[in-house]
Amino acid sequence: MRMLMHLLFVMLGVVTSGLLVQTQFQSGFISIDCGLPEGKDYTEKSTGINYISDTNFIDSGVSKMVSSEDKITHQQQFSYLRSFPNGMRNCYKISVTSGTKYLIRASFLYGNYDGLNEPPQFDIHLGSNLWDTVKLTNASQSSYRELMHTPTLNYVHICLVNTGNGIPFISAIEFRNMDFNNVYKTSGATTLARLAGLDFGSFTNLTYRYMDDFHDRLWEPYSNDQWAQLHNPINNDLPSRDYELPISVIWTAATPRNANGVSLDFYFDALNETTQQQCYFYLHFAEVQKLAPNETREFNITLNGEDFYNLLRPGHFVNTIFDPSPYNVFYKNNNISLVKTEASTLPPIINALEIYQVKDFSQLETQQDDVDAITNIKKVYRVTQNWQGDPCAPVAYMWEGLNCNFNGTPRITSLNLSSSGLTGQIVSYISKLTDLESLDLSNNSLNGEIPDFLADLPSLRVLNLHNNNLTGQVPNALIQRSSEGALLLRLGQNPNLLCESALCDQQTKDKSKKNNRVIYVLASISAILVLLLLVLATVNIIYIKKRKPKNYFKVHKEFSDQTGSQLESKRRRYSFNEVSNMTNNFERVLGRGGFGTVYYGIIDDIQVAVKMLSQSSVQGYQQFLAEVNILMRVHHRNLTSLIGYCNEETNIALIYEYMENGNLEEHLLEKNSRTRLFNWEERLTIAMDAAQGLEYLHNGCKPPIIHRDVKCTNILLNENFQAKMSDLGLSRSFPVDGGTHVTTVIAGTPGYLDPEYQVSNRLTEKSDVYSFGVVLLEIITGKPAILKAVEGKIHISEWVKSMLAKGDVKCIVDTRLQGDFESSSVWRAVEIAMASVSNKSSKRPYMTDIVTELKECLAMELARKHNSCETMTMSLATESESSSLASSIMMFFWCLNKERNKAKTILNPSG
Repeated sequence: MRMLMHLLFVMLGVVTSGLLVQTQFQSGFISIDCGLPEGKDYTEKSTGINYISDTNFIDSGVSKMVSSEDKITHQQQFSYLRSFPNGMRNCYKISVTSGTKYLIRASFLYGNYDGLNEPPQFDIHLGSNLWDTVKLTNASQSSYRELMHTPTLNYVHICLVNTGNGIPFISAIEFRNMDFNNVYKTSGATTLARLAGLDFGSFTNLTYRYMDDFHDRLWEPYSNDQWAQLHNPINNDLPSRDYELPISVIWTAATPRNANGVSLDFYFDALNETTQQQCYFYLHFAEVQKLAPNETREFNITLNGEDFYNLLRPGHFVNTIFDPSPYNVFYKNNNISLVKTEASTLPPIINALEIYQVKDFSQLETQQDDVDAITNIKKVYRVTQNWQGDPCAPVAYMWEGLNCNFNGTPRITSLNLSSSGLTGQIVSYISKLTDLESLDLSNNSLNGEIPDFLADLPSLRVLNLHNNNLTGQVPNALIQRSSEGALLLRLGQNPNLLCESALCDQQTKDKSKKNNRVIYVLASISAILVLLLLVLATVNIIYIKKRKPKNYFKVHKEFSDQTGSQLESKRRRYSFNEVSNMTNNFERVLGRGGFGTVYYGIIDDIQVAVKMLSQSSVQGYQQFLAEVNILMRVHHRNLTSLIGYCNEETNIALIYEYMENGNLEEHLLEKNSRTRLFNWEERLTIAMDAAQGLEYLHNGCKPPIIHRDVKCTNILLNENFQAKMSDLGLSRSFPVDGGTHVTTVIAGTPGYLDPEYQVSNRLTEKSDVYSFGVVLLEIITGKPAILKAVEGKIHISEWVKSMLAKGDVKCIVDTRLQGDFESSSVWRAVEIAMASVSNKSSKRPYMTDIVTELKECLAMELARKHNSCETMTMSLATESESSSLASSIMMFFWCLNKERNKAKTILNPSG
């Protein structure tokens, strides 16, 4: 009988609610079925909500359908989804009313739409801020994320971001107007994530939404073994006024199962694994029983042991308890407790609870005038680049071709649409970009006259209209600003452009004469630089000959120096007695490692390092054999030279050249008193040395060799701080039949190990590239491969990636350098390193590419330090012995290219 009465009131509630809602016409609803084909709009049968296709809200992604089984068991809006296999960030743009409070819901059902049965993980952004990480573990279970948000603009961007863990997708997007009755108050303009909307005391185990709830909030049933359910199916009063809660939710309540119970306790967890977070709580109460004259229900409310509300007596109307200031909560085991007072004869009750968690949405979105302007530019010119979401923020996803100023609200300061296939006239929308400093529309097919409004852009410093089909007169205001030096103006190769100024006259002169002038100047510059190069080579040779013995240039193989030649000649097997003599009976210890102890020694006045195999080293003998086998057949100036070895029963040793300045890690991390701080030039030189050693192993050896344990402690420094790769005991050779990889057990050092190698056991030369990328990041940042953070330990590449979002190289490079470096050189080195640590080996460069890039980084830094190519070239003649003729030639061609471009600019400033 009791259950029958309950079902009756639920049915009556649904009918009454439905009649009321029909008069609302779903006012303030935006219901988008993502992936639904255009023209297939519908009304969902179970809720009566009208859904529309998403085709007018996004111009990327592909429509997919879930499996037939999931299509049957879920509501209609989950039948389709939109998947985003291309692009890192794909965004919906949805028009809203600024200043209006919305409940925004994003829904997801994977439904094995791709047949892989591997639910992905990806990020969802609201505008320029991270909303949440969507992590799906069940292919057939729907999931949703909800925000209470008040947009400051007349649109909202909802973006799906690929984080490398599967293809992002979305099933539905819904907006619900929550700007009614001044509810859900907070202490500021705060964005909230809806953590819970719970229906206590429910008998049906149903989730209620529209039509039961006019505002389409989701109310999930919640029960507890210690609780009993109460309901009142005959109360005809309007149960909820301010918050307009559904009748089906507010007419049920939970109470302690023990009628004499003192408290009702509810436990919950927060969203994120951080120490403390802030939440708002909205507790809804209504008395669902008719109390006798001698009965009283009164209780206090505590949150994590602190007073939340005292002496609450629920009435036969909804009483919502909330605090307009947020409460600090913990990630796990938070507690809301309703505690019966001494005056109460009945235990406490609760009908419903909502919890909203504060989101940090501090990243401002681009100023709306700029967004409107750039969006219209995109439409008119049909820009095909992946221009989606906020143009400027976050920095990691800034639109290609833009630069922005982030002092306060982001503003667009640079627009580069060069070689973008633009046609038509220069559009007036550009005039709305009032903070624009640089505009490049060169190498397109633009026609018509140059508009006057370009001269009115107050901040414009560079205007490049080179190589278009522009006609008419050049505005005098532009010519005036150019002549005053306030504007760099390029107008060349617009054959029908007319003007009477000297600027335009110069551009229309005979091209052959102009080209001849360029050739003459370039020839002069080249002749001067060639002469300087010859002087450099001569001075280098004389300088080196004065400091070195006559046989210095007698090389052993391709890359040997004098010391290498002497060591090469001594490569042989030594007896244990000889090893004992050369180390003075193992007197001086240089270090200890997994292989064994390293001792200092001398052979014929040449310093050596003797590595003795420990008896407890399990893999030591196999590594000993491998290293002897490799080092006896290879030699390079950036590989430590093997002088000899000892293999007498249990006495096993490797004898190397002595590296006076230890390993790279000691200097980067300041581990001992003998280290010194390397400047940026020295860091690049060391990185280039190590890269050349690896490049030789990969390309100069037959068969190629993979080092397999590239790390800072295996990069040693001699007396001149020349870097050499060491410890080839784990190295492996490619098969001689031209294979691309070897399959082997995982070996190496955590933090430096290639992720693909760890998963597949397939060792390739790109495994060394990944490890070297980590080393390069350590050289740049001065930080170790694994960093300690609040959340635990993170990899250096993840830290650098997070810093890159700030757009300032100074937050990445070692602070001890105090800004003494060429920024372009550092940025390029960071780009090389981040490409090298890509999770996919196919996206990593080869060591040959890395060597080339590092040489160019070094050239940029040297040019900065010496102010010009001429002084740089001359000073190289008197720098350290490591400044080779090859490096000088590389510097020469870099400078030649720089001077050639400078000459072109001088002779042809307008293009």
